[in-house]
Amino acid sequence: MSLSSPSNIILPRRALKGRDFNVSFEFFPTSSDAAEESLWKSVRRLESLKPSFVSITYGAGGSTRERTHKTISKIIAETDLKVAAHLTCADATKEEVDSVIRDYWRAGIRHFVALRGDSQQANLSTRGYQDNPDGYQNGAELVAGLKAFADFDITVSAYPEKHPMSPDFAVDIELLKRKVDNGATRAITQFFFDNDVYEAYVERVRRAGIFIPIIPGILPFHDMTKLQNIARRCGASVPDWLSERFEGLENDQTTRNLVGCAVASEQVMDLVGRGVSDFHFYTMNQADLVYAICHQLGMRSVESLRASKAA
Repeated sequence: MSLSSPSNIILPRRALKGRDFNVSFEFFPTSSDAAEESLWKSVRRLESLKPSFVSITYGAGGSTRERTHKTISKIIAETDLKVAAHLTCADATKEEVDSVIRDYWRAGIRHFVALRGDSQQANLSTRGYQDNPDGYQNGAELVAGLKAFADFDITVSAYPEKHPMSPDFAVDIELLKRKVDNGATRAITQFFFDNDVYEAYVERVRRAGIFIPIIPGILPFHDMTKLQNIARRCGASVPDWLSERFEGLENDQTTRNLVGCAVASEQVMDLVGRGVSDFHFYTMNQADLVYAICHQLGMRSVESLRASKAA
């Protein structure tokens, strides 16, 4: 049954009682004072939910290396959050990547999100990217390189709709299996909006003998134009029913926010009904939608629990 059917998206509150949910959040480093302030407000708000970890992205070709490292160092120094550093290998030599690993080791990082990443040389759609002959050639080789350095906790990527550069699902899943064989401990999916697609993908993966957790990546959003641009770049589909929900709201930010929260909440609650208990949220450095969804899962911050008791 598709997520688009309204009959299967309301999960009774009693179904959540006693359930343990694990959530993690993705942030990205910023380049302006205003964006930095927004990032830290979001980090502080979501920190109160005690996530399993937070991950910090690493730009194409390592383009945000210094800002990523600065953000990670500040989170480690000023919060109690467990941090996973994104690491990509596209465009870089092995020595360049290994140098980054050493820097993160010294900073206290023991968990990586290992990705081949996008190249700065060419857009994915042109398929014009050539691997650096002196570099790690893919995510599986990068995982092996990390494990050769230390026994890191390693998260990798998974693609319910297939990576845009993979010729077919067989190649895609074989690469995921190589990542697992080399030491990956969990996978986080590219965002998706059809839960049937995610469920079918997990079944494919299990049939291939891959049994690490496949954590759904959830993208709460409230701007359809931006979403379509992001989805186009990463090969994710946006169902017609989803676009229709935002029709006529181009100049109505308040209603877009409400609809965005409803859509993401429906998706998460439907996944809960299918037995999912771990979620990774692509926050886009905005906390409100993510916080609201976690609240619906029954998660409460220490501050809200204190306020409830005081009342």
